[in-house]
Amino acid sequence: MCYDVKAQLETQLNRAIRDGDVHAIREIKEKLAPLTDLPIYHSSGFKHPKLLVYTNESPNVPVVSQWGLGPYWAFDKEKLYKAWNKTLNARGEDMFETKSFKSSAKSKRCIIQVDGFYEHMDYKGKKYPHFIYRKDGQPLSLGGLWREWKDKETGETLHTFAIVTTRANSLMEEIHNKPAASQEPRMPVILPEELEDKWLSDYDEELVENAIAELLEPFPAEEMVAHTVGRIRGKEYKGNIDSIDEKVVYPELNQQELF
Repeated sequence: MCYDVKAQLETQLNRAIRDGDVHAIREIKEKLAPLTDLPIYHSSGFKHPKLLVYTNESPNVPVVSQWGLGPYWAFDKEKLYKAWNKTLNARGEDMFETKSFKSSAKSKRCIIQVDGFYEHMDYKGKKYPHFIYRKDGQPLSLGGLWREWKDKETGETLHTFAIVTTRANSLMEEIHNKPAASQEPRMPVILPEELEDKWLSDYDEELVENAIAELLEPFPAEEMVAHTVGRIRGKEYKGNIDSIDEKVVYPELNQQELF
C-alpha cells in the first residue's frame, strides 16, 4: 500500500518546473506553498496532510489537496472523518467498480510528486520500516484520484486525493511481504515521465478503463532502491525531521541478502 511519504517543495514542483514558467513557479511558492504541510520528511496519510497535486484540469500548475478522497456520500465533517482513513489508497484494478472511487477514476485523475515512500517489512513478527525511492534520485510521480468535497452544512469545500496502488514489483514483494488478509503485495502506481500525460488525459467513457489499465504496470524494480530507517510509528518515532529517512541498520536482519 502507500500510507507514508516524503515530499519536499522542490520535488512537488518538478512537473511545473519542467513547463518552464518562472512566473508561475514564483506564484506557487508565494501563494500555494504556505497552504500546504510541506516540507514533509515523513507523514502518514492518516494525518491527512495537505500536498500539491497536478490534476487533469490543471496539469502543469498544482493545486493544494488533502490526502484522503472525500466520499461523495459524506455530507458533513463527522461523516467525512469516519470514512476518510478508508480512502487514502485506491486499488487500481478495482477502482472503476468501487463506489468511493469510480467517478474519480473515470474523469478526475491526478499526479502527486514525492521524494519517496515508506513501507514496513515483516520479519519474525516484527515490522521494519523501509524508505523506497528512485535510484536516479528523480521524483516519484504517483498516480492518484481527486475530488472536491463540500460540507453541506457549512459550504466549505476541500480538494482531496487518493493514491492509486497496483501489484508489487520484485523489490516491493520483499518489503510488503505480509499484506492484509486476501491481498497480494502492493505498491503505489509510479508513472514514468513519458506516461504522466496519459494518466491525466481525458478519454471517452467507453475507452477510459482500458486506457488506464495499461498504466497500472509496476514500476521497474531495477530502477528503485530501498533501505531500512528508524521507527515511523510508536514511542520511538522522532517525527517530521529531515533525518527520518536516513539508513538505520537492524542487526537481526540479513540486509545484504535482501537488497
